[in-house]
Order: sequence, then C-alpha cells, then structure tokens
Amino acid sequence: MKRKRLTAFLLVILLAPVFAFGQSPLKGSVERVKVHGKSLEGNLEGNPADPDVSIYLPPSYKKESKRRYPVVYLLHGFTDTQWYGFVKHWINLPVIVDKVFTSGQAQEMIIVTPNALTRTGGSYYSNSITAGNWEDFVSKELVAYIDQHYRTIAKAASRGLAGHSMGGYGTIRIGERHPEVFSSIYLLSPCCLAPGNARSAEALAKIEAVKTPEDIAKADFMTKAALAYAAAWSPNPLRPPFYTDAIVENGKLNPVAEIKWNANMPLTSIDQYITNLKQMKGIGFDAGDRDQPIASNIKILHQVLDNYKIEHSYEEYQGDHINKIGERIETKMLPFFSKNLATK
Repeated sequence: MKRKRLTAFLLVILLAPVFAFGQSPLKGSVERVKVHGKSLEGNLEGNPADPDVSIYLPPSYKKESKRRYPVVYLLHGFTDTQWYGFVKHWINLPVIVDKVFTSGQAQEMIIVTPNALTRTGGSYYSNSITAGNWEDFVSKELVAYIDQHYRTIAKAASRGLAGHSMGGYGTIRIGERHPEVFSSIYLLSPCCLAPGNARSAEALAKIEAVKTPEDIAKADFMTKAALAYAAAWSPNPLRPPFYTDAIVENGKLNPVAEIKWNANMPLTSIDQYITNLKQMKGIGFDAGDRDQPIASNIKILHQVLDNYKIEHSYEEYQGDHINKIGERIETKMLPFFSKNLATK
C-alpha cells in the first residue's frame, strides 16, 4: 500500500510541470467597462450613453507594468456584438489574438471594441440626432478614455482602426475624416461602400409593416438594416416614433431618404478625402469572392486609390462574408498593424 501511495505521489510531482505548462500563462485578458459618451446623450432612440466597451489586454500587459502599447479600435458589424468570448459565437477574438501574439506573428497591442448596438441594430458609426453621434464617440471620447485608463502609446502613429462589415464601413468613414487620430486602417468585408438601395415591393412592404419600436425586434435582418440606415443617415426629429424621414412613400423608396443614404456611401465622397488618406501610414482591405456586392465594391475602392497613387493592400480571397474572418484577422489584419503601428 505504501509503495502504491509513493508511486502516485511521484506521478503527481512529475506531471505537475506538464499541467503547469499546459495552462500557458501566455494569454491576454479581457475587460468590459462602460464608457460615457457626451456625444451620445439625448439621442432620440434612447440608446445608452454609456455603452459597453470590450478591451483585450495582451499577455505581457499585467507583467510589464511600465510598458506601453499601440491600440487597434476594432468595430463590429450590424447586430454582431459578441466577439469577445462572453457567449458562444461564430468568432472568438481573444483566442485568435492570443495565438498570434504568443507565436510571435505580430507585436502585442491592445484591442478595443465599443458596443454600437442601437434600437434598430447598429449605428453605422455615424453622427445622428436619432441614433447618437457615434463617429464623435469613437474618434474622440472613446480614444480619450482608453488613453487615460490604459497604458497606451497616445499618438496617432500608434493607433489603428479596423472593422468587419458595418464596422468596415465605420472604419473608412471615420478613418478618412480623422487621420489626426488614426494612422492605419483595415477593412474586413466592408459593407455600404457604394449606392445601391434597390428593394423589392415585398421588402418595402416589410419596412412599412414596422409601425412601432416594438415591431423592430420581429423584423428580418434587411428590414432592420433599412431602419438603421434611416436612423443614421436620414434622421428627422419631427417624425416620431422612429425620428427619421419616411423610408417608403407611395410604395417606393422615398427619393429624399435615398439621396441622403447615397451621400453617406464612402465611394460617393472619397475624392474629398484623398489628402487625408494620403496621410495614412497603412491602408488595407479585403473580402471574399462570394461576398457580393462587397467584393465588387472593394475592387472599385482599390482602383480609386490606385488612380491617386495611394499605397494600400487589397485582396479578394475565396470565401463569403464570415467564414474566413478569423483567419484574415490572424494572418492579415494583425500583422498589418504590427508592421504599421509605432511601438514607441
């Protein structure tokens, strides 16, 4: 009996280092905080002025107490807020980032994602009296908060902006307007780059069927997207309960609303921001070949930047809207920022 106990004891001693090694300390941590946005106060939809913000801190952050880090602000897509592993989702960002940093594929950085979910499903990171001034919140208040509360390298050369789908749209929108805040941008399958609001009679009928804010939860994805377009780009403080211009008039898309929506598509206005884009240290974007019309639109963006001789990276890969995003973050986006963001 004593011999068996001694053997078991020796096995525990021998295996302990293996278990300790398996529980790798080389992992980052995630914090979730609320950040107050004065720019979000009083929005007519009643969206919170203190949105949740998820923050990934790299593996060395808590050990190297004097070290400062570059920051990537990563914007989520329409209705798609669950990237940080709090619930099961199609992507678990911390797992991907841990793999990249612990393998040495990229320098460590802080990653910050605000929850931009609104009553209609998404803010499109735009300024609107109806949904809130999200462009101001991201580019000013959120950056100021992170610089004040975390060990960042508080300068544009060390700040990147990225996003997927609606977040990719927000990245080009905010990035081209604020090169004094963000020096590098990366767009993952960015939506809404070009005009194209054609909707069938059935789709327009579904929009008209939404009569109250409570009806929004029962609406399908594309109906919610149209309502969110209106809240972001054609707000109207005199038209409760949605506080937007009418989306449908006489069975057709309201031409006034459509003009306003089209004016907010980046490929419509990009020529006015060329000087700002030329200041960027890095510009990158990609999309899957089965993700239309997004893949076609980023090709146009590529051609525009080529015409102006603005250096950038562009790729159309084999994939759809979400099936390769984790892989793209690992192999393209994080190495891109590792190359372009200053570490001092």
